[in-house]
Amino acid sequence: MVYNFALSFAFSLLVIFFSCQDKEGNNVLAGGEKETADTIFTLKDYYSDNPSLEAKVNEIYNSISDGEKVAQLIISSGGSNGKSNGEIKSLISEGVIGGTILLGGSKDEFVQLTADLQNTAVNNSRLPLIISTDGEPSLINRKIAGIQEFPKSNTITTEEESRSMASEICMLLNEMGINQNYAPVCDYGYNQDIISNRSFGGLETNVGNLASAFIKASQENGVIATAKHFPGHGNVSGDSHNKVVYINGEMEELNIFQSAIDAGVISVMAGHIAVKNNPSYNTNGLPATLSNNIITGLLREEMGFKGLVVTDGMNMGAVTKISNASYKAFIAGCDLILMEPNERNLHSKILGAMKSDKEVLARVEESAKRIIKAKICLGLL
Repeated sequence: MVYNFALSFAFSLLVIFFSCQDKEGNNVLAGGEKETADTIFTLKDYYSDNPSLEAKVNEIYNSISDGEKVAQLIISSGGSNGKSNGEIKSLISEGVIGGTILLGGSKDEFVQLTADLQNTAVNNSRLPLIISTDGEPSLINRKIAGIQEFPKSNTITTEEESRSMASEICMLLNEMGINQNYAPVCDYGYNQDIISNRSFGGLETNVGNLASAFIKASQENGVIATAKHFPGHGNVSGDSHNKVVYINGEMEELNIFQSAIDAGVISVMAGHIAVKNNPSYNTNGLPATLSNNIITGLLREEMGFKGLVVTDGMNMGAVTKISNASYKAFIAGCDLILMEPNERNLHSKILGAMKSDKEVLARVEESAKRIIKAKICLGLL
C-alpha cells in the first residue's frame, strides 16, 4: 500500500533524534514512555502536549522550502467531478498543493488514484498528501460508487448508531487511502435548500451528542473528522453554493460546534455564511470564511479551537464574485483553502506576500505547522 511506501520514504529522510534522553540514551516521551527513532504518532496525539511531537513538526517545517510550506494550505479537487488526474499530478509535482478532495468515482478508481497521487508526491520529494472526501452518511453513496448503501444522517438516533456508522465509513475510506472526512454535519436540519437529511436533526443536545460520537469513532479509526458548516447553516435560508446566506441575529448552533471541539475534532469547516444584526459578530456582508472576527476571534480565541480550519469550496457562488476571496480566507485564519479554481495564482500570491510581510509569514507558519502535525499523526510522516 502507498502508506508503507510513503512512510518508509519519510523515515529515511526525516528520522529525528531528540535531546530528552534517559541514562541508556533512549528518548523519553511525556509521561516517561521511551521513544525510539521510529515512534509513530496517531490522531489521539494531535492535541497532546508532547515535546517530541512538537520537535518533529518543527524539524519537518524547517526542512522544507517556503513554496512547500505554502503548498500545504492549498487543497485541489480530483475525481470525475474535479480536475483531471494529469492536472492534479502536475500541481503536486510543482509543489503547489498539499492535498486534494476526491469528487466522484468508484471505490476501485479511488484506490488507484490515491496511490498514484501519493506516489507522485513521494517521487517529487513532496510531503505526502491529505486526501479528503464528503463521506457524510447522507452523501457518501452519491460521491463514491461501488460501496454499500448507507442510511441518511437524519435516521441515526443513538450515539451507538453514530459510532457504528462512522466506523464503517472510515473502514472504507482507509481502504481507499482517504485520510480526512468532511463530516459530520453539525447544523440543524431546518434548512431544506441544502442541509435537510444531512443533519442529525433539530435538537441541540441530540445533534451535539450524535456528532461527537461520529467524530470520536472517526478519529479512533485513523480518519480526521470535520465539523461543518461553522458557524451554522441549519438556521438560514438558501444555499451557499449559489449565494451568500445570512444568520440574522444570534448564532444558535454554536453550542453544537463547541461540543464537537470538546470531543476533540481535528478539523472544522467554515461555511460561506454571513452574520448580520449581531453587534459582536457582524461580518459586514462577507461570508464567515473570510471574517477574522469569526474564524480567529470567535472560533479560535473564544471557543478554543486549535485544530485545522478548512474553507468550504472556494468555487461556490457565495464567494466567486469576491476579489481575492481565497487569500482573504487565509488571512482570516483558515488553514486549508479548498478548491480555489486557480491554485497556482493563490500559491504565488501567498508566497510573494510571505517574503515581504512578517504577519503573512507568521500566518503561513501557524497553518503549515498545524497541517504537518496532522500528517504526522495520520502516519504519513
